[in-house]
Amino acid sequence: MSISIAGGVRPGKVIEIERRLYKQLIVGKHKANAMPDELNVELEESANKLDIERKALKVRLEKQAQEKSVYFEVSSLLTNTVNNAIEHQLANPQTILEASAICENQILLLDLLLHPDLNINRLRPIIESISWLSRDLINLINSPASRHRRPKHGDVQVTDIKLVLNYIGIENLRLLVPYFCLRNLLPSGNANLLWITRKLWRYSIVSAIAAQTLAELYNKEPSLAYSCALMYQYSTSIILSQSGRIFDNTWGTWLREASHSREKQVYDAIMATEFPAEAVLEQVLLHSHRLNWQLLSLLKFDDSPITQVLKELDHDYHFTELSVDAAIVAKASCYAKVLLLEEQQQIDPQEKRIMFDYYQFSEQELIRLKGQNFRKLDLL
Repeated sequence: MSISIAGGVRPGKVIEIERRLYKQLIVGKHKANAMPDELNVELEESANKLDIERKALKVRLEKQAQEKSVYFEVSSLLTNTVNNAIEHQLANPQTILEASAICENQILLLDLLLHPDLNINRLRPIIESISWLSRDLINLINSPASRHRRPKHGDVQVTDIKLVLNYIGIENLRLLVPYFCLRNLLPSGNANLLWITRKLWRYSIVSAIAAQTLAELYNKEPSLAYSCALMYQYSTSIILSQSGRIFDNTWGTWLREASHSREKQVYDAIMATEFPAEAVLEQVLLHSHRLNWQLLSLLKFDDSPITQVLKELDHDYHFTELSVDAAIVAKASCYAKVLLLEEQQQIDPQEKRIMFDYYQFSEQELIRLKGQNFRKLDLL
């Protein structure tokens, strides 16, 4: 007789599979294709060049015993220095908040967009105060893909944010603002994190589409589930961004010092040292779910529905104890993990059944999700 694991204490196998997905995102070596809305496409050549240079240096160092010893010593010291700096910063959520790109107005916007009766004029001054968001929305409405929403004389560029918001409309803003908020938090301009960022962005988009689909299936307002599914990865994005910044600053300083002292062996060892993905993965697993709501709490949004859902998901309740909204986000996250692991042949059919059993997927839910296009959000 088989014993169902549905919804109770999260089995070790479920935890292992979920961690496997994050390892695939952060440590896995496969190079993800760019998403249609990729911000870092121009970095691909630099990232590939950096990979090739490091591989060539490692091959040469491995052939020379003395240089190999220098490499391991210098690389370990550099990696430990970076890891200690990352751990020190993560020990204080306020420090993380101050160093991140997230601000009170972003969360206020996300919160306001959950209200059913919302006046667009209430949003406009807040959007105007966030320069990158205004720019992204203006660029979007002026892009060829959205020309059908503009006046007949579509060659005229629309730059007035009031007109832009009127063209977009409240319902589309409920999709666009959370989307752009997470995208702005993702590591950008960093060749070391290009592949990680692409994989994390794909995971976030799949989760958001799945959450939206499940909410609509149960006649729930999809905005909350959709926003929470995206925001479920925002602390991971912040940890990766901060870790990338710390690594780049330390790595660059050490390289300059080695170059100045003309120590070629040390310089090559530093150059060959990779971003400490394994150590950063452990920090993500340890801190990200808790930081999701702690940072919102520090911004005085304890009562926000988004904070409440993210707090539930961190407290690791039995699945059956979650609220409907939190359960939808948890299911969406599960479905995204399984889908991405399947694409990399990192999960077998039995493990897939275990995941779907624990999160209590119905046949109707799976049929509806299988019919979705998870490659791109239908924004406008």
